[in-house]
Amino acid sequence: MNEDLLQFIWQHRFIRNAPYHTTEGNLLEIAHPGNRNFNQGPDFLNARIKIENTEWAGNIELHIHASDWYKHRHETDPNFLNIILHVVWINDQIIYNHIGYEIPTLCLQPYVSNLLLNRFESFMVSHTFFKPCHEYLPSIKQLTWVAWKERLAVERLEKKANKISEYLREAKQDWESITWWLLAANMGLTVNEHLFESMARSISLRIISNHRNQIHQLEALLLGQSNLLVRPFKEQYPKMLQKEYQYLQKKYRLEKINLQPAYLRMRPASFPTLRMAQLASLIQLNDHYFEYFKKTADIFAVQKKLMVLPNDYWLYHYRFDDIGLYKEKRLGLSMVNSLLINTVIPLLFAYGKKIKENSYQERALNWLMQIAFERNRITKEWNSYQLNNRTSLDSQALIELNGSYCKQRRCLDCAIGLSILGNQL
Repeated sequence: MNEDLLQFIWQHRFIRNAPYHTTEGNLLEIAHPGNRNFNQGPDFLNARIKIENTEWAGNIELHIHASDWYKHRHETDPNFLNIILHVVWINDQIIYNHIGYEIPTLCLQPYVSNLLLNRFESFMVSHTFFKPCHEYLPSIKQLTWVAWKERLAVERLEKKANKISEYLREAKQDWESITWWLLAANMGLTVNEHLFESMARSISLRIISNHRNQIHQLEALLLGQSNLLVRPFKEQYPKMLQKEYQYLQKKYRLEKINLQPAYLRMRPASFPTLRMAQLASLIQLNDHYFEYFKKTADIFAVQKKLMVLPNDYWLYHYRFDDIGLYKEKRLGLSMVNSLLINTVIPLLFAYGKKIKENSYQERALNWLMQIAFERNRITKEWNSYQLNNRTSLDSQALIELNGSYCKQRRCLDCAIGLSILGNQL
């Protein structure tokens, strides 16, 4: 037993049916267990109880041992003056309030099911790689999953919105600039994310606008700042880009980036050279994407717009000096959806939150429900439990559940854990 579990049991009333008695033998009725307090002071506020014939309203404190009251110095803390009930697991000491009266105490242990304790213990000591509750998942009602996944998806968007708020401070509230940064970062995928973002931060949208009409100049800027034009080349096209970059780098006094591109264990379609060329085509098409995302309600129109095609050199190349068979290198639906999930939708959600306009947040959630379920290591594991997963709202929710709850063993804060622990108690 620990205090988190004790508070969880009390909050959700996972105790056997009445009658209850205090340690003094008085009949106790629990009208309302109180509201969980996450700040300084008693564990539960505004509770209502009845002891024998007297009704009480006030606060409740929980401890594993009754003697913890004195260990925590509550007897001298003014926040604990209005304690109407002391709930403990082990009653090892009589507790008195500040004026010398004995505080009514409820020993919870006799009222708690061993089934709940055994399940909780199995969760906490489980060495299952992914989640300790896997054997119970098929019994969870679909309605429970639907409500919980929507809340998880919102939690994930809230975290991304907080990150965007930090970016806004850095960009002096320029939404277009952070859209450029985030688009670039997500084009780099996990392996080259920092390189691509650093490149975008080093090239302002003003410079981009100056060269939008010349795709080779945009490629020179992006590839050069990403340290992809540093070696000797055989082909004329990369040689031309090198010269163009050297001129532009001096003209704009661009600072060098101390990051190197990675190719290790990467498919050719994800090579940083090709991704950078696609990104150049993306920003040539539009350097005010945030305004476009704000005004466009049709997700299919956004998807179509983002499916750009790099210039003809890349029809035969994935990287420089390595000619191959002809293949159109259009930005694919999978990558476009990744940009939507990780850039566009969080931006809309953050913007709606910033200006207090729910329509943008609602559109963000609706778009998540229109994008197909993501396929990665985490979501494949979840799918093995035959859950009803169809959209990216489902996959984003499950990614959040895995990282913020399962891995942290936060079963007591999870709606699924709550359902499993409370079942048949």
